[in-house]
Order: sequence, then structure tokens, then C-alpha cells
Amino acid sequence: MNLQRAYYLLAAFYSLLPLIGLIAIFSGGGTPFAAAHLIVGALAVIGLWGYILKRGFMNPRMWQPLALVLAVMAVGQLLVIFTMPVSNVALTWMLTSSIFSVMLVIVLFHYGKRDQPLWATPQEADAAQQLTVLLDSASPLSAVHCEGEQENSVNVTKIGDHYHAKVIRRGRNGQETFERRFQHPETLVFFLEKFASVSVQDFRQPATS
Repeated sequence: MNLQRAYYLLAAFYSLLPLIGLIAIFSGGGTPFAAAHLIVGALAVIGLWGYILKRGFMNPRMWQPLALVLAVMAVGQLLVIFTMPVSNVALTWMLTSSIFSVMLVIVLFHYGKRDQPLWATPQEADAAQQLTVLLDSASPLSAVHCEGEQENSVNVTKIGDHYHAKVIRRGRNGQETFERRFQHPETLVFFLEKFASVSVQDFRQPATS
């Protein structure tokens, strides 16, 4: 069995847990917090499949907060188990969810990192390939985008395996400068388009100082 197949089996096993929990609820074996456990667990399983398949599901900004929620729930349940008397049913729910939350917390935290190609749209992936070619032939690259009284100038360089972007935005209210580093060109393309309104086609123009 290769590693990828093992990941698929693991995700399939985690996918069964919400179903088992749902059956337990309808069988009268749930707790007052069982519905919340199932909802959070089902979302976590979606994130697990996304991580394994290397596909972006929903919004990347939701997964790390969800990992934090799972971690807080797991720690809280363990505290309840060791400090308060609980019924056998509640003990089973709490121990099971706490134990199986550990791996999901780690996976969802990594899955929620925005600097990954899996969160790129097809257009961003194509633009990233073009930008990589341009950086391989000439670095640094510069571009300017003007819109009304707003002027955005961008300087992009590749340093080792990282991409560095410096953005200067000038407008009626003054000037602001910020810099970012990325591991993947897809994230760089997303950043430039969102925060500087600069596309890869702008870098094909003569460099502007």
C-alpha cells in the first residue's frame, strides 16, 4: 500500500465518524453538544479531503480558525473528563472526538495556509507560469498601475526558492509601502492582483522605475 492510498483510507475512515455519530443521535445515544460535534466534524472532514486531494474547498481563511475551534473543544472536553463527573455516553463522545481531533487540527492548520498552489484559480495558475518564465529571464521585474489619482508600483524578485514583492501605493492621502514574501508564484499573482491591481501582462511592458 502506497502513502497516497493510505491517506485515502484514512479520510474514508474519518468520513464515517460523522455518519456513526448521526446514527448514535437517532438511536438516543447523543449528548446536548452532539449536533455541534457533528457539524464541526463534517466540516473538518471536508478539509481533510481537500488537503489529501490538494484541492481548495470553500475559503482558505476558514480552515485555521476551524482548527483552533477543534483544538479548544478537545482541550475543553479533556478538562471536563478529568475534573467533572460525566455519564458513560458523554465520556464516550468526549474521548472519541478529542482523540480524533488531534490529527485534524494539524491537517487543517496546514490546509488553511494561503501560500499554496491548491488555492489558485486556473487563471492564477496560468499567470503564475508566465510570471515564472519572466522572472527566469529577467529579475527584478517592475510594473506600474495607474487608476485616477492612485498609482501602484511593484517590484518583484526571485530569491532562491522564494518570491519577494515590494509594493508602493501613492494616492491623495500619501504613500504607503509594504513587502511580502511567498513560496509559490500562484500566491504572488493573487497578491499583486488583489492589493496592487497589477497583472502579469503589466510586467511585459518596459520596466518603470
